[in-house]
Amino acid sequence: MKVNQNCVGCGQCAAYCPYNAIIVFGRASINSTCVECGTCIDYCPLGAISGDE
Repeated sequence: MKVNQNCVGCGQCAAYCPYNAIIVFGRASINSTCVECGTCIDYCPLGAISGDE
């Protein structure tokens, strides 16, 4: 998963991540416990997260 420049650090993605794979400090950062389930994509209000391409 990738976080783009649209991220404002609102924390919605981290709040709903079932794997606690997202840390928000200024901007979201996705760590190695991410299994790419896509929950964060669904909850990001700004569309700042996308799958690896």
